[in-house]
Amino acid sequence: MTTAARAAALRLAAPAQPSPVHLEAAYGAHNYHPLPIVLTRGAGAYLFDDAGRRYLDMMSAYSAVSFGHSHPVLVRALTEQAGRLAVTSRAFHTDQLGPFLQRLCRMTGMARALPMNSGAEAVETAIKAARKWAYKVKHVPEGQAQILVAEGNFAGRTTTIVGFSSEAQYRDGFGPFAPGFASVPFGDAQALEAAITPHTAAFIVEPIQGEAGIIVPPAGYLAAVREICTRHKVLMICDEVQTGLGRTGALLACDHEGVKPDGLTLGKALGGGLLPVSAFLARDDVMAQFTPGDHGSTFGGNPLAAAVGDAALLLLEREQLVRRAADQGAYLMAQLRALAHPAITEVRGRGLLIGVEIDPAFASARAVCEALMHEGVLTKDTHHTVVRLAPPLVVERDQVDFAVQALARVLQRLGA
Repeated sequence: MTTAARAAALRLAAPAQPSPVHLEAAYGAHNYHPLPIVLTRGAGAYLFDDAGRRYLDMMSAYSAVSFGHSHPVLVRALTEQAGRLAVTSRAFHTDQLGPFLQRLCRMTGMARALPMNSGAEAVETAIKAARKWAYKVKHVPEGQAQILVAEGNFAGRTTTIVGFSSEAQYRDGFGPFAPGFASVPFGDAQALEAAITPHTAAFIVEPIQGEAGIIVPPAGYLAAVREICTRHKVLMICDEVQTGLGRTGALLACDHEGVKPDGLTLGKALGGGLLPVSAFLARDDVMAQFTPGDHGSTFGGNPLAAAVGDAALLLLEREQLVRRAADQGAYLMAQLRALAHPAITEVRGRGLLIGVEIDPAFASARAVCEALMHEGVLTKDTHHTVVRLAPPLVVERDQVDFAVQALARVLQRLGA
């Protein structure tokens, strides 16, 4: 047998290499149900699979990739800082954290910021701050502080947070849950006021509910919440992990009503699509409740995260991405509504955070997302009936047109 023949025989005898999908199924927890696609790289608003096919990203990792995939400015900031110093813990000062916090506070108008990693950690930090503020400043009896939340909220997956979720699956099997939380209907300021007691420390609210299906509250709701919270000495904490940093066509979604919260959580886009970076921001008297040893994170505020976060904030301003989100979002909304297909029962959202409600009599939102994948568009459904359309803020007009035309073709196949 020749050398070439022997090599060919060995190749035939060798076991096939398991696919990434099979390996993930065999060795990973089954806590996700991804679309049947294997992605290998991204560039701008595009993603590419293992066969080299290109897809338009209309989800941007729940707003984490607002700047697009592998933005060269952010990749450069990441690699240059990684080559110098990445992680030290907050046991020492670094040259990156202070400038990052300064820019973050100046842009948002908040007094101080406490850096963390995930959005859930930022919300957990907000909960701790609100409770201690209630005891030390508002003089609520120890152990009796109450925090109000909105029905339909989604703030993360920690046991505390899922404890105040109104989604049964998020709670099932994970109790017992922490006490001290109560829910009120989202968008109903009167219900909020009725629920406030002398022990109420804070109201945590998403200005637009993302996971619930891109739910926009009635006009004037946030302004009414602000007035109620001020009058009752209750902290208004806006969860802008998904809506913040330009996603809705304003720097913060609460800016649409000229509302300044007492506390603010940011994340996702803050890491430039490269790292988990989050922060809790608040006014001075709220943040003053934290003293050394009260709270911390090994990775929170590390120099690598601070360098990338600072570069992301600077890029947001330089490329005028807030205005771009407003303009492109208005265009996308108009084009979607112009489809006027009976399978679409509603198009709602603000900026580049849009939900398309699909009539289940025609198809599930998951089926629509799978069909869009075959048309070269990637996104994810929520609550079985809503298709999210939330591309990177760098999306171009022709890319928006491509996504709308793809959806039109999918709807056409569903029939009238």
